[in-house]
Amino acid sequence: MLVRLDHETDLAGFRREARALLARRVRPIDVSWSAGPCHDDLFADGDVAQDEEPPPDTGVTVPPAFLELCHTLVLHREPHRFALLYRLLWRLVHEPALRHDPLDADMLQARQMAQAVKRDIHKMHAFVRFRQVQDTDDALDPLHVAWYEPDHRIVEANAPWFRRRFANMRWAILTPERCVEWDRRQLQFRAGATRADAPPADAGEALWLTYYQNIFNPARLKLAMMQKEMPRKYWRNLPEAQLIAPLAAQARERSARMIAQPATVPLRRIPRAAEPAPPLLEPDALASLNARMQRCRECPIGANATQAVPGEGPLQPAVMFVGEQPGDQEDLRGRPFVGPAGQLFDRALQRIGVARESVYVSNALRHFKYELRGKRRIHKTPAQEEALACRHWLDEEIAIVRPRALVALGATAARALLGRPVAVLSERGEWRERGDGLRVLVTLHPSALLRMPPEQQPQAFEVFVRDLALAWPARAVSGSDP
Repeated sequence: MLVRLDHETDLAGFRREARALLARRVRPIDVSWSAGPCHDDLFADGDVAQDEEPPPDTGVTVPPAFLELCHTLVLHREPHRFALLYRLLWRLVHEPALRHDPLDADMLQARQMAQAVKRDIHKMHAFVRFRQVQDTDDALDPLHVAWYEPDHRIVEANAPWFRRRFANMRWAILTPERCVEWDRRQLQFRAGATRADAPPADAGEALWLTYYQNIFNPARLKLAMMQKEMPRKYWRNLPEAQLIAPLAAQARERSARMIAQPATVPLRRIPRAAEPAPPLLEPDALASLNARMQRCRECPIGANATQAVPGEGPLQPAVMFVGEQPGDQEDLRGRPFVGPAGQLFDRALQRIGVARESVYVSNALRHFKYELRGKRRIHKTPAQEEALACRHWLDEEIAIVRPRALVALGATAARALLGRPVAVLSERGEWRERGDGLRVLVTLHPSALLRMPPEQQPQAFEVFVRDLALAWPARAVSGSDP
């Protein structure tokens, strides 16, 4: 029996005819498959299947993997692919164990053919090169045309991928059997073309060749691997293929020149840390500490921040305040506590009658850690490794400043000063003692107040002021803040 399908990739027709043949119990050996227009053949034998009403549904089911295999295999150029698919279908119905046999010869052949089609689809994605064509209609965008010679009948199956990839561009892909065009509205298919129909090289191609030549790295040339991924049969349609031979011939010489060249001098180099110097006077020691701090790259934060932000204030103060890290404004201006949280901190000091100039203010970390949201730099809590990397700067600063007491503003500062995790809400307003004998008062960071709901902020501010007043027991807290 001869079964003729409408065209070479007529999967719907194959499924319809295969169901009818199964219903009539026609064996694969008794069926001959053909596709395309009918041509009289004096040597053809057997009856041609006639159109008739489809037989009732036989209730036959096949694994989903077989349907996927059919979709791919019909694109193969092998003329006996439909016979192979019907033979597999017959055997799946009459030999249920076939679906569990990975070494069956028919199944292996089908999978190898499907893999060849998938490889051809992938190569088309990689090796299609468009050239711009001058269009007579000035109102339309330029048309980009590519010539390609696929191994299998994959043009229609591949067209949706190119439509998604080049959705805003008018393009056409010409192949010997099938051509496709995208006008930014719909895909249109037509008969095949010849290589002469493809446009010649354009200025864009010359630019591409210049780019390809300049990114070529002779030290990484592996011709065998390149030819495995880009076989020579594709070279005739790739503009850059003309450069492969001369670039490969010059690879050894260019590699030798690269090795002989002196090392590149980086545009930005972090100066080496200075050798240990004789002890300095306290103001000089603080200036030296701040200068070394600007070169710190002991954690990743320093590479992205504008600058390190040192502490400021008088030496030997009654109280030294330590926050978490600089904020956005502090990073830009190079001074601690000058942003919104710093302004709230200044108001609290005013309430207890303490001048900002009489206290020393610093941070546990010296660089601003943030994440970008649009154009805004949003504060990001530092990791423990980053806080530990900054710990020695704070210890050196405390040793130089020599405060009589410390106030930890927030959990990060409390951990840096006390060397242990601190539950701020349960320990706030209480004094703790460090190993060096200095006392530490724990309280919230002023930024925590700013994150509270507006209706809670006045009460929270009053409690914060009372916490700060504990550092000066003799001072009375003035009236409520306006």
